[in-house]
Amino acid sequence: MSEAIESNPFAYACYNDFFTRALKPECRPIAAASNAIVSPADGAIAQFGKIQQQQIIQAKGHDYSVQDLIGGDAYLAQRFTNGNFATIYLAPIDYHRVHMPYSGKLVKMLYVPGCLFSVNDQAAANIPNLFARNERLVCIFATDKGYMALIMVGAMIVGSMETVWAGCVTPPHNKKQQVFEYRGNEISLQKGAEMARFKLGSTVIVLFEPNAMQWETTLQCAQPIKYGELIGTTTSAKY
Repeated sequence: MSEAIESNPFAYACYNDFFTRALKPECRPIAAASNAIVSPADGAIAQFGKIQQQQIIQAKGHDYSVQDLIGGDAYLAQRFTNGNFATIYLAPIDYHRVHMPYSGKLVKMLYVPGCLFSVNDQAAANIPNLFARNERLVCIFATDKGYMALIMVGAMIVGSMETVWAGCVTPPHNKKQQVFEYRGNEISLQKGAEMARFKLGSTVIVLFEPNAMQWETTLQCAQPIKYGELIGTTTSAKY
């Protein structure tokens, strides 16, 4: 509680407000270099690396496709073919807000209905296509290094997902996929800015186009991470 702006737990109006409490900015310094890519959340690095064609590693022996993850959009999936991904797991004990890993302008948000399986390590190792089967929000940003996707994956007991531009998106838990276009609305968010929050922990997946970035050499699977910490750097490729 010493990290929270409001350190008195009894000052919160409800349990969800407590769960999504804001932190003092000085508790999470943002890597300042212009080419720095930072963790979007507190949690643990579940998996990261190259997207092989359109296949993303879920766990040992389990892959899933980019196209399935982002709701079947073939054009968007093609943009991330052979790109890079990172999967960050937020446990219930973690800070529950999600921040921008890199500055960008919102292009599109897709709500994809689905299941609400647990997303812990055991579930990832045993449930095929887990992240492409659960309910999720796919947020696409245009950056100076091409498109960047942030996918918020719902899970068991996750009561709500919301973004800073649309407010609460779930619930209600809809049965139909929805697409929200933002071109021309000029919703720009800087690196480190809050973009969304979970009402309980879950998973965030970040996608980058090929040749846009490289992962920090010290990054490891299962590594604890805090939002704002350096996880990669952009390349000098032209876009």
